[in-house]
Amino acid sequence: MTVMPTPLANQVLIALPALADTNFSRSVALICQHDDDGAMGIVVNRPSEYTLGEVFGQMGVEGGDEALRAQIVLAGGPVHPERGFVLHDGGTRWDSTLAIADDLFLTTSRDILEAMAKGEGPDHAIVALGCAGWGSGQLEHEITENDWLTAPADAELLFQLPLDARWHAAAGRIGVDFAHLADYAGHA
Repeated sequence: MTVMPTPLANQVLIALPALADTNFSRSVALICQHDDDGAMGIVVNRPSEYTLGEVFGQMGVEGGDEALRAQIVLAGGPVHPERGFVLHDGGTRWDSTLAIADDLFLTTSRDILEAMAKGEGPDHAIVALGCAGWGSGQLEHEITENDWLTAPADAELLFQLPLDARWHAAAGRIGVDFAHLADYAGHA
């Protein structure tokens, strides 16, 4: 499958310290889709109050080993907080999958959760409830207003680093140390 690139897809947005919106303060959001109509992304560093085991239980999905069931589900953004999104590697064999990059996908269908519970899911996956959305031109405006930095996404950032390390690590990927910014003073 060839992925059609969109301007900011497969980039992460890194909230600058001065961004006061409580939905996005100190957040890292992977842009999954971006076109003339707007952008859609998943916040990848905010834990929700749920574990994957609790989500499985609510959906009637059986199985999953203890580690999988204990996995924290992310708060992916303020839009559609009742909807589940699975960010993963491993292809598009599920019913409703968007290719973000050659090795990164977003699936919204139940079948991926069932496959994960059976041990047949992708090698790397994070589950989020909700997403982030921007209308036409809104994200571009927020970037020019210095609300966000952008950086390339990578598997280590998305799937391996602890959630509380992702904001600093994402900025570090482009040589930014928030401790040296005036707006960051006093935020330890």
